[in-house]
Order: sequence, then C-alpha cells, then structure tokens
Amino acid sequence: MSRPRYKLVVDPIACDGAGVCAELLPEMISLDPWGFPIIHGAEVPPGLVDLARRATVSCPRLALTLVRIES
Repeated sequence: MSRPRYKLVVDPIACDGAGVCAELLPEMISLDPWGFPIIHGAEVPPGLVDLARRATVSCPRLALTLVRIES
C-alpha cells in the first residue's frame, strides 16, 4: 500500500495575507509583494506533511487546505 499524497490549496478570497503559513512552511510557501501566499510545488513532500498540516490549522482565516491527492 502506498503512502497518501497531499497538495496545498489556498482560497484567495478567504486569505487576508497574514503570512502565518509562510512562516510555518517556508519550504513550500512564499509571499507575494502584498503578503499573499504562493505555493511552490504540486505535491507536499512526505517529510513536510506534518508541517503542512500545522500551517493549515494555524491559518487565522482557514484559507489554506491540505487536500489528499487520489491516485
């Protein structure tokens, strides 16, 4: 059985550009000039899944979601 795969998705309408996600997961998220997140990479590497999960629950606007990729 293979390991579950995940990707990060940002809801641009809900996001207010607080930047918490980029602080918690700088390996995958940077901020544009206005403070809104830019996700790098189509899939969360297995070693970063726990950090990605922490970033999603720490988002003050719940604008970041960790989505399981169906194979």
